[in-house]
Amino acid sequence: MATFIMRGKYSTDAIKQISSERSVKAYQIIQQCGGANLSVYATMGEADILVIVDFPDVGDAMKASVGLAQELGVSFATVPALRAEDFDKLVGGKS
Repeated sequence: MATFIMRGKYSTDAIKQISSERSVKAYQIIQQCGGANLSVYATMGEADILVIVDFPDVGDAMKASVGLAQELGVSFATVPALRAEDFDKLVGGKS
């Protein structure tokens, strides 16, 4: 599994539909795409929501990102992420 950070922005219509039920639907979409939620945060600024999730591969992450936009009206910028210590080993050449 690979970790991805999904930065979401609500459409005007999506803001009107914020609810715990819709959150459950979002989790279901992620799970249907092979994902596992690690953390979800409401934020302020460039993004309205930050989701940290594991997916088997990039294709599954992309499928979830598009599915969430289609079903919930929340557009996501989805990027892969490595823990800092894993990045240090990868780039620093230490194992």
